[in-house]
Amino acid sequence: MYALSQQVLRTDVSGMPLEWVDYREAVRAYYLNQIAYSCGVLLYRVRGGYNAISGQRSVVEVNSIIATQGDTHALLKAREHYIPPLSNKALFARDAHLCMYCGGRFPPRGLSCDHIKPMSIGGTDTWNNVVTACRRCNNHKAGGTPEQAGMELIAVPFVPTHAEYVFLQGKRVLADQMEFLLAHFPRTSPLHERLSKAI
Repeated sequence: MYALSQQVLRTDVSGMPLEWVDYREAVRAYYLNQIAYSCGVLLYRVRGGYNAISGQRSVVEVNSIIATQGDTHALLKAREHYIPPLSNKALFARDAHLCMYCGGRFPPRGLSCDHIKPMSIGGTDTWNNVVTACRRCNNHKAGGTPEQAGMELIAVPFVPTHAEYVFLQGKRVLADQMEFLLAHFPRTSPLHERLSKAI
């Protein structure tokens, strides 16, 4: 069994990844009969109270991936025009904790969000205008563009799809959850190569 902090991947009935939930939300979905099916490894065996008539104790087994019924909002999020919210955590995960200037891998505390075209000269705070940069490279670039600083990007920034964003929000993604999510990434997603290098 896994630690109770391990997240469960929740999908809709069609298998579209929706979000990460904790064991309490997963058990609640089982209790409310919202689970259409489950797959992946068994994460938890949660024991409840005893039935007054039969004397049997209730047990809910929670798998690493659960599909729930009745989530029409997932279809809206899955559309092509969906743009996930930008955060440093998701940005650093998108860029595999690599500085997009020097190529070095750093822990989160050694990274920063760099605006390719600085906001001071009309740049935007959007996925296509930000990259992960180590503090040294970000300081060197200062308030200019990469060209002005004589720097070159090692990869082009991109807007994650909803499935990619769900992955980026994961705390500790298990192998079966990763395999499931990868199947929902676009074939051309830069995350395929970045994740293979990170392993």
